[in-house]
Parts: sequence; structure tokens; C-alpha cells
Amino acid sequence: MYARTKQLSGAGSYLLFGPRGTGKTLWLRHTFPAAVYVDLLEARTATALLADPQRLGERIPAHGADLVILDEIQRVPDLLNEVHRLIEARGLRFVLTGSSPRKLRRGGANPLAGRALTESFFPLTAAELGTDFSLEKALRHGLLPTLYDSAKAVDPERYLATYVETYLREEIVAEGLTRQAGAFARFLEAASFSQGQVMNVSEVARECAVQRKVVESYFGILEDLLIGVRLPVFAKHSRRQLVRHPKFYFFDVGVYRAARPRGPLDDPAQIEGAAIETLVFQELRATNQNLGLGYELYYWRTAGGMEVDFVLYGSRGIVAVEVKRKRRLTGHDLRGLRAFLADYPMAKAYVLYGGDHPLHVDTITAWPLADALRQLPDLL
Repeated sequence: MYARTKQLSGAGSYLLFGPRGTGKTLWLRHTFPAAVYVDLLEARTATALLADPQRLGERIPAHGADLVILDEIQRVPDLLNEVHRLIEARGLRFVLTGSSPRKLRRGGANPLAGRALTESFFPLTAAELGTDFSLEKALRHGLLPTLYDSAKAVDPERYLATYVETYLREEIVAEGLTRQAGAFARFLEAASFSQGQVMNVSEVARECAVQRKVVESYFGILEDLLIGVRLPVFAKHSRRQLVRHPKFYFFDVGVYRAARPRGPLDDPAQIEGAAIETLVFQELRATNQNLGLGYELYYWRTAGGMEVDFVLYGSRGIVAVEVKRKRRLTGHDLRGLRAFLADYPMAKAYVLYGGDHPLHVDTITAWPLADALRQLPDLL
């Protein structure tokens, strides 16, 4: 098991959300070996607690139980009321994991406001993999932990295809969309073509042959399952006219590539470009959250076409990141960053590119992509 950089600081309770397959359970078992563990994926356990949530207290020893882990809490949302009671009555601490906040909200579950902090969990990062990090493998198959477990030796293509199909099948059933299975499948494909692009919901709706509001709801499902992310425009104190719509990303580059159909008319460079940008995005998200850096993530694009792929904004300052797959940079490649720096001269500016050596151009630093990802915690 790779050492994860995620930490749960403090002595309170937590809601730990992350997509399936990111390693939440394994990490918690390793980090808190003495915790009382309740697996809600086990049908008998889930059924018993669904019938009578107060049975949860009977599973927790009266003495010596410092922490209780409830895995996949969205399977029995009514347990949140009992968790609330046990926190108040017995002073217990809980870590509740989940892969679908949507199911908790939809059921009107007790959100434990003020009694549990919400944290996020992500796939592996380059820094966590260390010398085992391979840029080529990451771009092709992503960073889900199962793909890096030598004991499991799974076929990456088959695993990722099953991952996408499982989500599709289960969410169709969960959302009562059985009659719309074909439309949702077409939507997943159309969404994959939107990877790293400014969202155009109307265009996706036309491609799927469904109404615009239906596509909006489908995007909402992907976000609520933590599979999809909208990246907003950075517009703080802007002196320029900017685009208004967010970008869309699948959370992991391997999942994106599994969802995207490929054929002889596809442009490999376009797919590779989206994959590189996705990898940088997921690394930025994970590093920021794991280390508690406190940044909000954005992108920046003017109406005239100047663009910076990622902007991190927070109490630590502003960091602008541009991604280029090419091995040699030209002045044209730096136009977006230079325009951004003209408006925000206090920002740190990086270009992550396909070359072999760090470069310094004025106040912009260019880093080889793999090197930058390995040392991203130090750059931010």
C-alpha cells in the first residue's frame, strides 16, 4: 500500500467522500487499525441497520471504542440520526465514508451540521507513488489505486470499462431512468467529448437527442457521484471581458479515457491533450485537498481567447498553471500567462510542458510535466 498524504486533523468526526475505487476503506483501515468498523456494503449488516438504526449502538463496545468507521453511509442514510445521537450521548467519534452525497441529500438525511467536517478523497498522486509514478501509465490508465496493486494484477482496460459500466447501470436503477438508459449512455459519451472544454449544455443535448434540462440533470448526477467536476471561471477584480461558462472534467484521466469512444476519425493529439490537462487537474485537486492548502480552483479565459488552464486562489496567494504537451515552448505558448500576469502581477506562474529541463522566462517557470507533478506539493 502506498502512503497517502491525506490527513484527518483534529479529534472530531468526519464525512469522507470520494468516488468508488479511490482507496478510502483501505486507507482508513490502515490509518485507524483499532477503530470499530461497520461495512454497509455487507448486505446482512445494511439490512439489519436499515430495519432498526438503533442497533448500531449495540455494535460499539461500551468502553475502549475511540473511533467508529461507517463505510458507504449512503446505503443507510437513516443511520445519520443515530450517529448524531451517539456523538451527543456517548461522545463517540465517527468517520463516515460515502461515494454519493446525492443519495444522502435526496433522502433528507441528517447532515450532522457542526458535528462532522466534510473531507474529500482522491485517486493516487504522483507524489504518493514516488519512483513508481509513470507519466505514460498515468495518462493512459489514470491513478485509481487498484491499477497499482501488484497483488491484484487487474487488466487496466477491462477494469476501467467495468468501472464506467457499473456506475452507468447502478445509477440508471437508482435514479429510475431505466427507460432512458440509451439517452444516458449517449450522454456519457458526449460528456467525454466535452472533457476540458467550456460546457455547452445545449450542444450536448442535441447530440443526445434529449431536452436541455435533462442533460443538466445528467451532469448533476455525475457531479453528485463525484465522477464529474465543473471548473468555474476566475473573475475576481477582472478588468477584462471573460467567458461565463465553466469547464467540465471527469475526476480521473483513466475514467475519462474509458468513457470516451474512439475510432478511426478521432484525433489522437486531441485525446492526448485532454488527458494531460485532466491529469494535471486531478493532481491539483488532490494535492490541494490532501495538504489542506485552502485554494479554490478556476480557469481563466477572456472573450478574446486568452486563456490559462488553471488558477488557484486562496490565502496563500494566486497560482496560474498552463499545460502544454509540446517539447519546445515559443512566445505564443506564454501569451495567456503573460496576459494573466498583467492583471495579477502578484501571481506565481508555471508552464508544465513536455520538455526535459526547467526553464525561466521572466517571472514564468516552465517545468517538465512529470517532474512538476512529483514535486507539486512544493510548487504550491
